[in-house]
Amino acid sequence: MHRDIELTNWTAVCSLDEIVPNTGVCALLKGEQVAVFHVLDSEERVFAIGNYDPNSGVSVLSRGLVGSLGDRIVVASPIYKQHFDLFTGECLEAPEHSVPSYRARVEDGKVWVCA
Repeated sequence: MHRDIELTNWTAVCSLDEIVPNTGVCALLKGEQVAVFHVLDSEERVFAIGNYDPNSGVSVLSRGLVGSLGDRIVVASPIYKQHFDLFTGECLEAPEHSVPSYRARVEDGKVWVCA
């Protein structure tokens, strides 16, 4: 679930063209590492979830492989390969290890994250 945050907390992270399609980057927002993903499938979208992988104990989710499992768009952690839903942050294999999700959007070619 998206964190309940005021709209005034949107931060420009980078230009959309700075994120290779179907990969992620890490951004530091208010002291937190956030994994920001540029997904290009039937449409072009951006997603943001916490970068910290609670299964491995390291901040690596931005370096994971983006794909889909059924109707879910996910990133597979590069360490133990657990899948995290990019809409919700839910860890599919271990829901108790889910990560926060953040609202993300593209405006005027820039990626904005609400955190």
